[in-house]
Amino acid sequence: MLLFSDILTGDELFTDAYDVVEVDDSCVEVNCDMITIKEGEVNIGANASAEEAEEDLESGSSVVNNVISAMRLQPTTFDKKSYMIYLKDYMKSLKAALVAAGKSDEEVKAFEKRAQGLAKKILGNFKDYEAYTGESMDPSGQVALLNYREDGTTPYFTFWKDGLKVQKL
Repeated sequence: MLLFSDILTGDELFTDAYDVVEVDDSCVEVNCDMITIKEGEVNIGANASAEEAEEDLESGSSVVNNVISAMRLQPTTFDKKSYMIYLKDYMKSLKAALVAAGKSDEEVKAFEKRAQGLAKKILGNFKDYEAYTGESMDPSGQVALLNYREDGTTPYFTFWKDGLKVQKL
C-alpha cells in the first residue's frame, strides 16, 4: 500500500486504497464514497446491504466521506481572493521544498508551468470546490479540494502532485 502525505507538513492525505486517477503532470484526483458509520464502529471499506444501511441511519449513524473520515481531513473556508493569496504562498513554499530536495532548474520550471495551468483551472471553477486541510490544520500545507463529478453526487479530491510525498507501507 502507498501512503501519500503533504511534503510540507507531513499530514497524511490519502492512500492508494482509494481510486487514484493521475489527471496530468500537475495533479491527481482521488475518488471518494459516502459511507455510513455507526458510533464506535470501525469502517473496513465494505458496503452495507440496503437493509443494514436503513437501520444504521435510524440508529443515529452518520453518512460521511470516506477519505475525509479515514484521513482526518479538516474543513476550511476560502473565498476566491483568499485562496489566491494562500496559493501564492503555498507555491513559493513548494518551490523551495523542490529546490531543497535537489530538483534541477528544468524540473522546477516545469513545476511552475504545470502549477500555473492547474491554478487557472481551479480558480476558473472555484465556486465548485470545498477546501480541506490535513489533520494538523497547518496553514502552510496543501489544501485538498473536494468537487463532484458530472453526475453531481460522486465526490472526488484534487491534490497537487508536486506537493505529495509517497511512502510504501
